[in-house]
Amino acid sequence: MANHFLAYLYRLQHIERWSLMRNTTSENVAEHSYHVAIIAHALGNIAREIFKKDINPDEAASYALFHDATEVFTGDIPTPVKHHNPRILANFREIEHLAAERLLATVPSELQSRYEPLLGRKPANPEMERLLKAADLLDAYLKCISEMSAGNREFATARRQSEEKLNALALPEVEWFLANLAPAFEKTLDELTEIEANEVN
Repeated sequence: MANHFLAYLYRLQHIERWSLMRNTTSENVAEHSYHVAIIAHALGNIAREIFKKDINPDEAASYALFHDATEVFTGDIPTPVKHHNPRILANFREIEHLAAERLLATVPSELQSRYEPLLGRKPANPEMERLLKAADLLDAYLKCISEMSAGNREFATARRQSEEKLNALALPEVEWFLANLAPAFEKTLDELTEIEANEVN
């Protein structure tokens, strides 16, 4: 197969997320992947520097960048649809597996061994897997905060569900993130600037 890997990945910008929800700001899969990567990197640093865990933040960011890459073939299936019942979820997981194989086949043969672990496979380290799940959920949670701060009540239930899932992970890194980094997302640009100015003075 031709070496179309990067050309396909660039098309993630055309796949919209939250398609069943009324959005004040649209979001595509490419943007989501970037956000999850920077959150995963932050969680990796929190894990290593604050909780002294053996986690590589750069590895976490790499996994996160490609965690939804197969959606270039499958599209973004809304969570209420995907998780409606176990049969739908099992079938979708099989579709994801086939999409990962197809996407890997577009990688130049000389590079496939480097990308195979990142496409459709879970990290060998269970702690890393939980961290990546947390990063994905945190991005959804922050999206909900952003929408609700703009007066969009459409995301109220999604925010509550995201919070419940994050709490169920019971990760100290997530608790630290929510206490120290997440609150800033509820502030306006003027409020953020004013806080910075007061801290300098």
